[in-house]
Amino acid sequence: MDHPRVSIIILNWNGWKDTIECLESLYRINYNNYDVIVVDNNSQDESIEKIKEYCDGKIEVNSKFFKYSGENKPIKVFEVEEEDVEKGYFKNKEEYEELPPNRRLILIKNKDNYGFAGGNNIGIRFVSNVLEPKYICLLNNDTVVDRNYLVELVKVAESDEKIGIVGSKIYYYDYNGRDDVIWALGGGGIDIKLGRTWHYIEDREDHVIECEYITGCSMLIRKEILYRLKGFNERYFYCYEDTDLSVKCRKLGYKLLCATKSVLWHKVSASAGGKDSPVSVYYGIRSRIYFVKKHNSFFNYLLFLIWVLSRGHIGGIYYCVFLKKKIYLLKYFYMGIWDGIMGRYYKRDL
Repeated sequence: MDHPRVSIIILNWNGWKDTIECLESLYRINYNNYDVIVVDNNSQDESIEKIKEYCDGKIEVNSKFFKYSGENKPIKVFEVEEEDVEKGYFKNKEEYEELPPNRRLILIKNKDNYGFAGGNNIGIRFVSNVLEPKYICLLNNDTVVDRNYLVELVKVAESDEKIGIVGSKIYYYDYNGRDDVIWALGGGGIDIKLGRTWHYIEDREDHVIECEYITGCSMLIRKEILYRLKGFNERYFYCYEDTDLSVKCRKLGYKLLCATKSVLWHKVSASAGGKDSPVSVYYGIRSRIYFVKKHNSFFNYLLFLIWVLSRGHIGGIYYCVFLKKKIYLLKYFYMGIWDGIMGRYYKRDL
């Protein structure tokens, strides 16, 4: 099989330890035509310095999934400022192209935290204008990939031009000490009227599984399709941007598939502080309200709001107070409901 060019975009925000473990696994894949782009969303820790130290071979990565190797160090880091992305400018492109994929890294430095949608869109614009890959692969920084991760994604994508997005078989990185428990098969199903999503988790022997949405944890997309979809909708900031993109892709007539032989392990919501963090609770409900409003009739949207303020509201109380035993999360749950209804889609400092 030919190896078409794939640009892999990894978003980092205050998560350099996860990011360098992800990078170390990526540089071991058995694919010979790829780019690795880390987009730093204005991290407030030492992320940029630590990522560069890793590339210099000064930080060894310890992981239960692989042994650290210094064979591809140092990795040449090509730093790109946000304003250069908008200009489509890459000063050292010729030098970059001369290096093998596992000896180079592009590091885009954003001026602000633009969330999952905005941060990835900056990376998408850069690779589309400068590197011109056939495919763009979006990968969470809190993941570790198998050696066949990318080649299996591309195999499925190349099999049919009507395939829009391909996802992976995703295991929990650590599920009570186990690493063989499935978190998601590509993505899962969607209830458009309630904005509810669920993961497909029942393992099958099928090489591919059709999904209604692909999780943003790992998605391979043709560059032309992302151009038609105009990237992610930045009103979501965090949560539901991948679901929204999947719905729009299916409306264009494309299929969404999970390549079950493409495998990775996911730490699950590490970048947002966990599923029971203020960030996840606030943006989870706010983005859900926006998603339902965007993809339903006004009448169905009103029915959904009635549900949110009755049964959904009770569910929020149960989750925050009784399940997670963190009563303070209710503040962010109600803030998310209010801002979602009022159409306040800007970034919140939480």
